[in-house]
Amino acid sequence: MKAEILVAGEPAEAPALVLTAPISFWGGVNPKSGRIADVRHPQHGLSISGKVLCLPGTIGSSSAAAVLLELVTAGLAPAAIILHEPDAILLLGLIVAQEMGHPVPMALRLDRGEFAGFAGHELAIGCDGSVLISPLAVEKGFS
Repeated sequence: MKAEILVAGEPAEAPALVLTAPISFWGGVNPKSGRIADVRHPQHGLSISGKVLCLPGTIGSSSAAAVLLELVTAGLAPAAIILHEPDAILLLGLIVAQEMGHPVPMALRLDRGEFAGFAGHELAIGCDGSVLISPLAVEKGFS
């Protein structure tokens, strides 16, 4: 399938982390660990680092860009981000990271109806916005 590219970045191949609820990056994601810190979030405690993060939505904060920028500079960012709806504030973190010379994860837009099919699978994200699905390989150590 083909997704709309919101911010061009590095191609990726990583396990999908499909969030079942919107998240706020400010206070919802720990920028020092890459883990979901919001105790009310259904995926609390899971790491977004190195995953293809599938977001059904974000909970606004003008600080979301700063948190994502911190994740990128610390090497703890998701491998790619797939959004149901573009979030200009969040995406600004990737754009600033690019301007600073950091490699950034690609950000894509895709209907959230596609997200359910991603759970439990590894996704390959191409430079052209292509999203390929394959069964998650346990022997590769993805969880």
